[in-house]
Amino acid sequence: MLKTDTINELIGVDDSWKAPEKFLSIMLDKTKRTELFKSFLAYETDMSFDWFHMYFQDEAADRKKKKQDFTPQSISKLINKLTDNDDSDMYFEPAAGTGGIVIDHYYQMCTKQLPWDYKPSEHYHTLEELSDRAIPFLLFNMAIRGMNATVIQIDSLSRENCKGVFFIQNIKDDALAFSDINIMPYSDMVKNEFKINSWSDERYPEHIENTLEEVFDERTIKSIKQRSSFK
Repeated sequence: MLKTDTINELIGVDDSWKAPEKFLSIMLDKTKRTELFKSFLAYETDMSFDWFHMYFQDEAADRKKKKQDFTPQSISKLINKLTDNDDSDMYFEPAAGTGGIVIDHYYQMCTKQLPWDYKPSEHYHTLEELSDRAIPFLLFNMAIRGMNATVIQIDSLSRENCKGVFFIQNIKDDALAFSDINIMPYSDMVKNEFKINSWSDERYPEHIENTLEEVFDERTIKSIKQRSSFK
């Protein structure tokens, strides 16, 4: 298991409270993100659990204000076995934290078939999380595993003050490839699609790693450009 000092060294911080901000800047830089993924994989390759569960809970969680105590791995396994559905793998989770439950779901899906038969495009995850400090770790966990997901930073109950919507996609559709990270435009189309009541005044900068041509078919691209600020 990765220790606190090792994680801080890999991220490039001298104190854990600095990690979320530094982590986010790396997650939004594809070159640095890829280098960081490879550095972590030199220490840990077991993708079945959240490497940051104890690190985040002990060092970065807001237990007093946001009650951030994360689900134990044993409970995550039980939840996913109870809710398993072979007919569809459309996954939704509010208050996803750093991704412990969805990681277990991902791993259970992977182990149902041979590694080379697993196609990320057949599995889609919609995750919601409010915490600024948890979001960078959640993005890391999705992208390093090559998952396809939408991560919405929002209060799942009020649907107010959404800070951003991240679109994570494994363009290569390869179980061994990393995913790209995009930030969706702050448009009415995105707002309506994800049932967002209002955008936050605090927003992320424009960040697009994939062209529309890489993500959508021609007819969908035309529709998107007509309805939104996506160019």
